Amino acid sequence: MKKRVLIVGGGTAGWLTAGYLAKRLGADLPGGAAITLIESTDIGILGVGEGTFPTIRQTLATIGISEADLVRHCGASFKQGAKFAHWRFTPGTAGPDHYTHPFQVAEAANGVELLPYWLLGHGGTDNWDAVCSPQKKAADAHRAPKLPSHPDYVAPLNYAFHFDAVALAALLRDKAVASGVTHLDGRVDDVIVGEDGAIAGVVTDRHGTLTADLYIDCTGFRAELIGKALGMPYRSCRDVLFCDSALAVQVPYRDEREPIVSYTVATAQEAGWMWDIGLDRRRGVGHVYSSAHTDDARAAELLRAYTGRDLEPRKIRFEAGYREVNWHRNCVAIGLSSGFFEPLEATGIVFSEVAAGMVANLFPWGGDYETSARQFNANMLKRYQRARDFIKLHYCITERRDSDFWCDNIAASSIPDSLHDMLERWRFRPPTEIDMDANVDIFTDASWQYVLYGMGWKTDLSARAGAYRYADEARRAFAEVERQAAFAVANLPSNRQLIDYARVRGFGTA
Repeated sequence: MKKRVLIVGGGTAGWLTAGYLAKRLGADLPGGAAITLIESTDIGILGVGEGTFPTIRQTLATIGISEADLVRHCGASFKQGAKFAHWRFTPGTAGPDHYTHPFQVAEAANGVELLPYWLLGHGGTDNWDAVCSPQKKAADAHRAPKLPSHPDYVAPLNYAFHFDAVALAALLRDKAVASGVTHLDGRVDDVIVGEDGAIAGVVTDRHGTLTADLYIDCTGFRAELIGKALGMPYRSCRDVLFCDSALAVQVPYRDEREPIVSYTVATAQEAGWMWDIGLDRRRGVGHVYSSAHTDDARAAELLRAYTGRDLEPRKIRFEAGYREVNWHRNCVAIGLSSGFFEPLEATGIVFSEVAAGMVANLFPWGGDYETSARQFNANMLKRYQRARDFIKLHYCITERRDSDFWCDNIAASSIPDSLHDMLERWRFRPPTEIDMDANVDIFTDASWQYVLYGMGWKTDLSARAGAYRYADEARRAFAEVERQAAFAVANLPSNRQLIDYARVRGFGTA
């Protein structure tokens, strides 16, 4: 008998999970799993998460979505990282105050790591992000990460996407249904919990009671199954991450040929920050802020000042946190029902990717729910904790003291012990792979380095400076990065040019 999976809730998380599991669990094969997704058209999609992580390329390739599909149907553009403005200094108190977190890993010279040599002054006066790879300068020039001749999801520079999240959910739905997923339109009115504590079925308004072997909760912040029905608690991170509100608007380009920025731009404000995401025909802009440090009226005022437009924003409330148990009995939470921090660094969609991948790998074909649940929960818990620390890093080493928000963020009591410990390690050595666990860390040591040194962190290598013997090789390597950056700027198309090309001809055709 086929194993049955019921996904409750659509949106990006639900349909990404459905499409991915359909491929991995063989929904279109006689011996595969039977996958059903039920969603209500009466319940809107949150649809503001428009940024992704490079892992999305493999996820979309597995689902069967081409890059041309993304461009044509989802307004997609190419994202090469994030740019942070005014996070280190109070505006007006210092010179240029920005740094980037590019996706490209730092170059090495014949196996020689370049970061120590930059810390010792052999890389010139530019920031670490500018000297370690060509990506920053290419992205600064609004270049795309690849040529039209490169096949789907292949490029010399690492990248992800920006897209219209509502349109992506629709595209994912079409692909999932084509891959064997059954789509039901209906509302879940009740969840039946059996004596054993597992879900026995869900009662719907149009389809009666639906049953399955595995239920996946993609009902967003409502958490209808994992939270309301099964009572799995939500661990708030408000003591660490203060932002709990957002105002979002869509801003048309003033000129249809306006350059499309190759970053997610995050500009710090007095009680939070602005996101600015360039799609093919519009920008998605939002103000993320702490309601304990400002009010909605002031947040809206700053949003109007930033955009130069008087647009009616969409208001979103959230609480940073996660569930310590995301797989209980026969129910798994994926997406916002599992956890959410804030839009910074695009962790929302990547957690859905991670969870869908683990469900595929741990799927209880033989009925081994408890062993799968233990491994899933332990892994997700560590992932959330590590991502929480990474996001907090952006706030807690700032030199800003211009508002209570920034002063509270540097208070030792708001910094997790695990992050305190890492910062202590990095006073006399830079982050390396020894600090990371590939099984649970979404962000590599390169990501930590970009943020740490972009924020001006000082790692003192003076005690062992004499042990670094490859200074000449490092200087040549830095010069080679500079040459590669110039080549990339001169030869890669602009973000907009590549999008226009892909819309008509696709990739791998030049």
